[in-house]
Amino acid sequence: MNLIEAHVLAAIRRHHRVSFPKVRKAIRYLNRHFPSPHPLADQRFETDGLDIFVEQFGELIAISSDEGQLSMRDTLKAHLHRIERDVPSLAIKLYLFTRQDTSETAPRVIVVDPRIALGRPVLVGTRISTEVVYQRFEAGEPVARLADDYGRTSEEIEEAIRCEHYRDAA
Repeated sequence: MNLIEAHVLAAIRRHHRVSFPKVRKAIRYLNRHFPSPHPLADQRFETDGLDIFVEQFGELIAISSDEGQLSMRDTLKAHLHRIERDVPSLAIKLYLFTRQDTSETAPRVIVVDPRIALGRPVLVGTRISTEVVYQRFEAGEPVARLADDYGRTSEEIEEAIRCEHYRDAA
């Protein structure tokens, strides 16, 4: 849940540059009106780059300001669509970005699921750790061989390598 909240916060702060005071105000609003131990993971957010909105009963509610425009930017929408929820809206999976492309069409090849590999990033539909793929690649094994060994496409193996390379750089 903390990882989901960090992902949402990163989208709000990095891509839309919503100020921390507005984020704090939004969280206070959520705590008052929609109590939850993980408010950033339990709600679906939208922003216009200035304010934060939450959708309730088909209406957008400005939770970081008394007023604001209702235009939504594609980047935040793409970040929020990478969170898979179960029926009661509990966040259960996070599909990681592995490229600079953070649009909704960016590949969804790497997933973090707390029920698989202790929540470490893996290739979607498998238990293949991106870390293991990356370590083998760094040891000199070619992408084609890794793809053959794991029964995956070269593109999937390259996404696993990008994921770990990006994490190493961070």
